[in-house]
Amino acid sequence: MAKTSPGEFVRQVRQEARRVTWPTRKETLITTATVFVMAFVAAIFFFVADQVIAWGVRLILGLGA
Repeated sequence: MAKTSPGEFVRQVRQEARRVTWPTRKETLITTATVFVMAFVAAIFFFVADQVIAWGVRLILGLGA
């Protein structure tokens, strides 16, 4: 691969930056909300799974009440 001069590199970076399609404010808010909801759902799922596994281990080892 051919080496590029620093000036040419900066020109190429600016050219690529002009091609970027930035999300709108609405798209950003929707995506952020979706991430928070999915993180909450995953946290609840893993909490329940952990409680079930802990209950099973206590049952098997006879440590339960």
